[in-house]
Amino acid sequence: MHLEKLSLTNFKNYEDNRFTFGKQINVLVGPNGSGKTNLLDAIYFLALSKSAFQSQDALSILHDADYFIIDGIFEENSDTSHARQVQITISLQRGQRKVLMADKKPYERVSEHIGRFPVVLVAPNDTDLVRDHSEDRRQFFDGVLAQLDPEYLRNYLQYQQVLKQRNSVLKLFAERNQVDHDLLDTYDEPLLALGQQIYDRRVQFVADYMPSFQKHYAYLSDEREQVSIIYESEVGNPDFVNEFRNSRRRDTLLQRTTMGVHKDDYGFMISNSIGESVPLKKFGSQGQQKTFVIALKLAQFDLLEVQKGIKPLLLLDDIFDKLDDKRIGKLIRQMDEGAFGQLFITDARPERTRELLNQVTADINFFDIGTTKV
Repeated sequence: MHLEKLSLTNFKNYEDNRFTFGKQINVLVGPNGSGKTNLLDAIYFLALSKSAFQSQDALSILHDADYFIIDGIFEENSDTSHARQVQITISLQRGQRKVLMADKKPYERVSEHIGRFPVVLVAPNDTDLVRDHSEDRRQFFDGVLAQLDPEYLRNYLQYQQVLKQRNSVLKLFAERNQVDHDLLDTYDEPLLALGQQIYDRRVQFVADYMPSFQKHYAYLSDEREQVSIIYESEVGNPDFVNEFRNSRRRDTLLQRTTMGVHKDDYGFMISNSIGESVPLKKFGSQGQQKTFVIALKLAQFDLLEVQKGIKPLLLLDDIFDKLDDKRIGKLIRQMDEGAFGQLFITDARPERTRELLNQVTADINFFDIGTTKV
């Protein structure tokens, strides 16, 4: 599977641009601010129907424009004689709902598209996963699971809908100073059932994910220390259901649901000099944190490839600016060994990228963003 063509209309800083990409390595070069990351985001948007960097779709519309269109041609089964081209189009008019189409036919549900064209993005702000809040870590792992497992995505979306409704009712109860327990029961039952399914899938996911993650970290770090991920959830407590039901008074006071899988977290751990497992956020160096998140993304790539049977698109944004020479060398070695499928790499220094990729035997296409293909 690879992205053959991409057309952008009024998307971020692209007014009317078209690209034809190679099947292997595509390098996007140009000065900072020229739109390299925006082009990666367009590819990400096309694959997952949302931006990697903007929380609201309308923020991706070109300034002073009324709409954007992203149109791409994917080739499925590109390594076989049964290759098939699929046109994916995403459009958004200000004030209207986003439209997502495959071969000019709208999807019945956007969730049907997620995971069809798997993608993995490695970006400069990825270390925020280590430093920031539990919500960021949940969003990352939920995003991985959404591409892997359509049933998980359906359960997650239903859970979020019921959670939103329950929180609205709690606010109403707080305003009226009166709780309707029968009404709360109608939300609690599906919330608990869906939450249990989400919890069980996350437990299984972490178990499946860990070996590949640890393998990549060991490779990138020369096996200097051990790392692990600990899934933290109160849903696993034997008495969780009773605790959840007993939290209604607190929920009403705070006007939100205070227990459930939406409060889960993932602990990122690393071994110290005496072999103890300690929090990466507190004790890990910048280099260890960068290596940790790249290993997270490469493990995501592995799991998607195994379960989907195709290599995901791999988007590497300014990766050569963020790693030392040794780790860059190891990553390039993996490129040369064919570990990845179609790659998109951004760099503000084209001469550096050419030198780094000089020994790679794969087909490499350079794109000078803002001018022409070079």
